[in-house]
Amino acid sequence: MKLSVCIPTFNRAGHLTNCLEALRVSRERAGIEVEVCVSDNASTDGTRAAVEAAQKRMPVTYRRNDSNLGIARNIVDAAGMASGEFVWILGDDDLVLPHALATLSGLIDANPRADYFFVNASEVDSARVMAAPQPFDTATLPANLPRFSSLTSSGPVKFHELVDPRVSFDFLLGIFLSVFRRSKWVANLDALDPDAVSDLRTFAHFDNSAPHLKVFAKAFAHSDAYLQAEPLTACLKGARAWSPMYPFIKSVRIVEAVDEYRKNGLPLGRWLRCKNAALDTFLPDLANMFVHRDRSGWAYIDPLKLVAGNCIFPNFYLSPLYYAARKLKGMVPA
Repeated sequence: MKLSVCIPTFNRAGHLTNCLEALRVSRERAGIEVEVCVSDNASTDGTRAAVEAAQKRMPVTYRRNDSNLGIARNIVDAAGMASGEFVWILGDDDLVLPHALATLSGLIDANPRADYFFVNASEVDSARVMAAPQPFDTATLPANLPRFSSLTSSGPVKFHELVDPRVSFDFLLGIFLSVFRRSKWVANLDALDPDAVSDLRTFAHFDNSAPHLKVFAKAFAHSDAYLQAEPLTACLKGARAWSPMYPFIKSVRIVEAVDEYRKNGLPLGRWLRCKNAALDTFLPDLANMFVHRDRSGWAYIDPLKLVAGNCIFPNFYLSPLYYAARKLKGMVPA
């Protein structure tokens, strides 16, 4: 089998219903066999019923964990359900566009040396999707939705060329951006610390914040890749339960992601550029984390060490100015 689509989920039956329906439509349009796997992290809502309804219209492999294993463990376990040559891990609220699976299948066939495909996404408000008739019809999405990446040119690249804020401001942290060769993923799972991945505290370690990215950094460091600039999914804005921890993710975990790539061979010049770019909100985010330290991830950092490790970069000092400019433009919530 060429492709497995793997969906880790927990207590979001409504979003999952839309995700599976979008996959069904795209799968039928492509006319190819695509494996769909759902790893349910012990949901207590209607998740099982949502999957059973989808199974009446297409094959879906479903597994429900006996207990909640945490986000990271469920991501890894969802990928472990796959049998395809390539794996695409989707969030349970991501909507595959009608042409996506046909396009992706063609890209895989046309680029046999590529181990990794970056697939761009559109962005749509969660409220808009959930207010529409359900399950949501992806054919009703407008063509001019904003893009996750503004790049417009597709083509073959080396994997490290994708470590670029113009490609992905979060340096591939978003799981929906990546389609990857399963054999290389499996061979490099030892990059993860099993104890850290299994820690149920949200984002307590890099390994349980971005397990997929840590494996990517090792597995694909020397790989051929492909950049697909035309979006293949619509990802939902406003559906994230961890939004209060966004400053921590942005200025701690994403910054650490750049360092993880460097450990696995990212060239020095690219590391310096990317590290500086990742720090463009650092000081305001640090202040935000301190003010909301009961829920912001403050407990997981050593602030003095964090400051000392990043103060050599220009954006460390410029980040308050960038924040003020965004505030004036209305780009920062009040």
